[in-house]
Amino acid sequence: MAILKYTTKERDLLARLMRAEAVGEGDLGMLMVGNVGVNRTISDCLTFGDIRTISEMIYQSPGGFSGKDSPLFFSNPTTKEQRLADRVINGEYYYPATNALWFYAPASGTTCQATWWDQSLSGRYKNHCFYKPATGVCKQLH
Repeated sequence: MAILKYTTKERDLLARLMRAEAVGEGDLGMLMVGNVGVNRTISDCLTFGDIRTISEMIYQSPGGFSGKDSPLFFSNPTTKEQRLADRVINGEYYYPATNALWFYAPASGTTCQATWWDQSLSGRYKNHCFYKPATGVCKQLH
């Protein structure tokens, strides 16, 4: 059962974003990017207080995802990518993205910063560092 309202078009947008941001990190990396997107949509806190749909989350300005400008974002998602998006929309979570609202890829050979956008590092998966708000700041995530 979905943890947020969405249309088929929005599911496909999420699948495309997951691919554009993390295709090189495999299915698990794409699922974690999807977790961050879903978290931004369901949270009612920080800079995401007015975000209620997948479309609003992807195209948020400022603060949206750079992957929406990638050539990887513009083609239709595969069936596999759609299934991955369905999984996060249905509430599957993967550490360290479980409560994360942000991620970034540090320069090659560097470690993750302890904080980013004033949020604490929740962990790293391959080339992405994930960051979560403090407990109690975003009640929908804890």
